[in-house]
Amino acid sequence: MGANGRRRVFLTGGTGYLGSSLITALLTRGHRVRALVRPGSESRLPPGCEAVAGDALDAESYRGSVAPADAFVQLVGISKPSPWKAKQFREIDERSALAGIVAAKAANVPHFVYVSVAQPAPVMQAYVQVRAECEAAIDVAGLVATILRPWYVIGPGHRWPLVLKPAYALLEAIPSTRESAVRLGFVTLEQMVAAMVRAIESPPAQTKILETRQIRAATA
Repeated sequence: MGANGRRRVFLTGGTGYLGSSLITALLTRGHRVRALVRPGSESRLPPGCEAVAGDALDAESYRGSVAPADAFVQLVGISKPSPWKAKQFREIDERSALAGIVAAKAANVPHFVYVSVAQPAPVMQAYVQVRAECEAAIDVAGLVATILRPWYVIGPGHRWPLVLKPAYALLEAIPSTRESAVRLGFVTLEQMVAAMVRAIESPPAQTKILETRQIRAATA
């Protein structure tokens, strides 16, 4: 950790939906951020973020560039997950997460931040299974982690589920469906970013899982 509590953060998926917003928030708060990008994509990172060229699916391509880091944030994944993307979940989401675990472990990073998915869930079984297996791999590696489990993150370009908000409100009001409705409810992009920033600035002593309710509380 640097002076004045500033964190050194290494991040994968920095040009994506969550990553770009998280990087901007961290830089605004004075933290140092380095992000893994494909060669030639450096300009897509927010200004002030240091680019590290490499392949997110191959730990060997960047493991030597991770340290020093107080936190490793794993955000690589298929955009707009759908049931028919099961093969891509294995080829991209799983491989990148396992590579990130290897790289973080090799660099002795004390805190691993991983965006998983709400579970159990009645749909998206392949997606849920891959994310659950990656959570297990983090545990096997002995990494102290913050694992966030949102179901759907509402934000720019990702607002269509808002039409379901009245139905969710009804289900949350019914005792028999309240727990699952909250677990599979929506969180906002701002809440996700706030929850990740809070985790990075105040890392847990042991692995901590943040469900939808805890993610929402990040900006309460």
